[in-house]
Amino acid sequence: MLIEILLAIVFGILAGTFTGLFPGIHINLVGAMLVSITSTTFFISPLYSIVFISAMAITHTFLDFIPSIFLGAPDTDTQLSILPGHELLKQGKGYEAVMLTAYGGLIAIFLLLLITFPSIFIMQKVYPLLLKIMPFILIGISLLMLFFEKRKFSALFVFLLSGILGLIVLNFPETLLNQPLLPLLGGLFGSSTLILSIKTKTQIPKQEITYQKIKFLKPILGTLIASPLCSFLPGLGSSQAAIIGNTIINKKRDNREFLVLLGATNTLVMGLSFVALYAISKTRTGAAAAIKELIGIPNIKLLILILIVVSLSGIVSFFLTKILSIWFLKIIEKVNYTKLSIATLIILSIVVFLVSGFLGLAVFVISTATGIYCISFNVRRTNMMGCLLLPTIVLYLI
Repeated sequence: MLIEILLAIVFGILAGTFTGLFPGIHINLVGAMLVSITSTTFFISPLYSIVFISAMAITHTFLDFIPSIFLGAPDTDTQLSILPGHELLKQGKGYEAVMLTAYGGLIAIFLLLLITFPSIFIMQKVYPLLLKIMPFILIGISLLMLFFEKRKFSALFVFLLSGILGLIVLNFPETLLNQPLLPLLGGLFGSSTLILSIKTKTQIPKQEITYQKIKFLKPILGTLIASPLCSFLPGLGSSQAAIIGNTIINKKRDNREFLVLLGATNTLVMGLSFVALYAISKTRTGAAAAIKELIGIPNIKLLILILIVVSLSGIVSFFLTKILSIWFLKIIEKVNYTKLSIATLIILSIVVFLVSGFLGLAVFVISTATGIYCISFNVRRTNMMGCLLLPTIVLYLI
């Protein structure tokens, strides 16, 4: 049995590496396929499928920052890394940018082990109360984001414009638009950045395999405040957690600290979604939903096994990220970045079309134009996360 579990971990890490490096191929797709296979055959035990899904999900949270930072092709949980990551890339510090997210993820693994059981107690006690006041918490966070902007009215306009776009797109019936976040976020944060990079003929300097020492206290504090909140409440994901955490701890955003915070929240929100499944029987990620589909609500022994798998996978994924980011770094130094950006834009468009169809492609084009327009206001691009925050606020209020 131990050998089978170890093999499931290995295959899960390989699958998570694949989904992380190829934007558009999400872990939810692989998880759904595995659930279907497991439920129709006796050759795969649900236990090994759960181990596989847990390992894949955590690995994905580490590896998906590589294409986001080096190529500007984000996943739905990494779009906020494009701006600070791209800035460091243009300074020859792309490797440092990726590794900062990896260190954040590694810190999150240890934080998860530290706060799991206190989180179970808190979730079970405060969940009903937080549901009632959540829209006001989100409104407060949104106002705080705008307060820290120098150009407050411009930031408000960007927030509302992207928010209205999010309200429209996220309310399309699933039969018309599959995976709406892919064209929405891919346009606002991915292709808009790629097009501006192509237009300005961005040149990527020689990359350094070094990084500066930074203080981890603020990112850890922000992660601890925001991630548990977002992990068990509907409509809130790692992107919102990062915004909440950064808004609370940083008036003036430090790109390096922000990347650590992003890496940490991405991993911790995923890990805590498994805890939330046990504590309040709610699924907050596709991976947790797949586990619930396989065995229902896990017992304490299975939760402990999942935590062990998450820990092992996270440690291995940290070193995988280190190795693969160096490999990406060597590739990016040898190619014309403008041509690479054009190729990435074409691939991203094809992925959107294949996953979300013609309507998704239309949303992608509109989101791209909106993203370029919003960037022209010279305010923080995190204000474009209004595309998720405003729909979430409206969802709670109604």
